[in-house]
Amino acid sequence: MSEPVLAIVVPCYNEEEVLPETIGRLRALREELVKERLISPKSALLFVDDGSRDHTWKLIYKASLRHPEVKGLKLARNAGHQNALLAGLFTAKAHADCLISIDADLQDDLSAIREFVKKFREGYDIVYGVRRRRDTDTWFKRHTAQGFYRLMKVFGVDLVYNHADYRLMSRRAVETLEQFGEVNLFLRGIVPLLGFRSTAVYYDRKERLAGKTKYPLKKMIAFALDGVTSFSVTPIRFISFIGFLSFVVSLIFGAYFLFLKWAGHTETGWTSLITSIWLLGGLQLIALGLIGEYVGKIYKETKRRPRYIVDLDLWNWPLPQRLSPSASSEEAEAVEPMRP
Repeated sequence: MSEPVLAIVVPCYNEEEVLPETIGRLRALREELVKERLISPKSALLFVDDGSRDHTWKLIYKASLRHPEVKGLKLARNAGHQNALLAGLFTAKAHADCLISIDADLQDDLSAIREFVKKFREGYDIVYGVRRRRDTDTWFKRHTAQGFYRLMKVFGVDLVYNHADYRLMSRRAVETLEQFGEVNLFLRGIVPLLGFRSTAVYYDRKERLAGKTKYPLKKMIAFALDGVTSFSVTPIRFISFIGFLSFVVSLIFGAYFLFLKWAGHTETGWTSLITSIWLLGGLQLIALGLIGEYVGKIYKETKRRPRYIVDLDLWNWPLPQRLSPSASSEEAEAVEPMRP
């Protein structure tokens, strides 16, 4: 098998603190893999700026001017991690035989990329990066993550345990992924649905090198809710079951109190009555909220708005000139990409 062309896709959002180190390490790894004849010299790194508010795009732009193997993609606005990742994959697939997605924070072990490529050369279309353990997580995050995977399993969603978005996909896998048109993206659930030959590479996750996590508690909860409601109707069925069960119980208690009245007994029952009202009212509000979540997703899907909008594409749009690695920042900022 000839050396495959590899594209490493890195979604970035406010990563100016860690990005110079990330670019340097990925460039060094790429050179090693080229020297080992595992990948083609045409292999590239694609950094996707997901509407960052800091100097992330400037760093990507300057690196692309100095190093031909570094490419940049700038989205017009923040589209979210999953959409930014998708934008990078769809942009790079025309230039690569296989594509690897990795976060910019350098927590994922870069040495696993070598194993990814070897598995691809063995004939696998999808290679999942799977964490051996979650020692670097807080107690709260570790246990909530475990609960999330168990919950998804109960709901019948096929997920790879302890896998995030660190994976390799062949070009045909990405082309097939492009046929999935849903706006509400949960790639961890979609990729296993492709059905191509897959395997896993296990690695140890490291501490974040610099900067702050882009997934605080609020985003993690929203991400988990998206995962559940995008791939399973079990929650709706569960609510229906609870409603049916409540109806049966109410019939039994109704018959019981009618019997007591017929027998001449008097029961006040205010505590049980108020408790029942609050319990059923709470269940109804939860059910309405859950139904609203599904209706909201249907609303977004039917509008068919674009998942992301590209502002600048330094891979497919020509640059007027290249700069030497020693060029100054002023020289780099003076070069403007040519729009189509």
